[in-house]
Amino acid sequence: MGELYNISFEEESADIKDRVAGYWTKRADSFFDARYRELGSDKAGRWLDEISALIPQGGSLDILDIGCGAGFFEVLLGKQGHSVTGIDLTEDMIERTGQMVRLFGLDEGNVKAVSMDAEKLAFPDGTFDVVISRNLTWTLPHPVDAYQEWFRVLKTGGILLNFDAEYAKNAHRWLKSPENLAHQKISDELKDECHEIYHMLAISGLARPVWDTAVLAQIGFSRIETDTGFGDRVYKERDEFYMPDRMFRIAAFKE
Repeated sequence: MGELYNISFEEESADIKDRVAGYWTKRADSFFDARYRELGSDKAGRWLDEISALIPQGGSLDILDIGCGAGFFEVLLGKQGHSVTGIDLTEDMIERTGQMVRLFGLDEGNVKAVSMDAEKLAFPDGTFDVVISRNLTWTLPHPVDAYQEWFRVLKTGGILLNFDAEYAKNAHRWLKSPENLAHQKISDELKDECHEIYHMLAISGLARPVWDTAVLAQIGFSRIETDTGFGDRVYKERDEFYMPDRMFRIAAFKE
């Protein structure tokens, strides 16, 4: 599908997914605590405002959260009456999402999480109104395959919302910096492991979100919008959630 695909993603080390899953298994407890606090902070309202401005209003939507982590979007969007299905490769994160859903008293039949590979979705074509993802794409060994799958499971008229950052670009500078407040309580051992994962992944060397935009257009998304100011609006305070690597937002529409 063009030179944008001529990157040897298929040659990525076979153990990358195991490494990524292992890393997030070690971080599951602290990650749960951080997302719980974030749901109780002003950030949650800002997230909801940003998302609500893009997704259809006036009814319940079928939403797929890819890389659900500890259940942030399940709670944020489930509380709005949407049906939210989270997937994650890490079993411990699936357990934490279930815990978060129960903690906030949401209907587990309508808001749930299952173990699944983001690059190989087990859903029929055209299942979801919204596909949403936060800080996942940078961990994928085959991001083109993932984007093709996300397009497939969207309904016609659906929207993909992808929130991510170029975390690898300044990893040497920021990963252990005191300015990286979101990672202050993470051990140096885990920071080193994260850094190793960055360098195992071809996506870490790409210019994003420019690369993503071009690939999404070739896959078939008809309208693609990027917003590099998203992180500055939502994480404007230098508090426990602040990271120097600023998050961008991609909105892609399937028409």
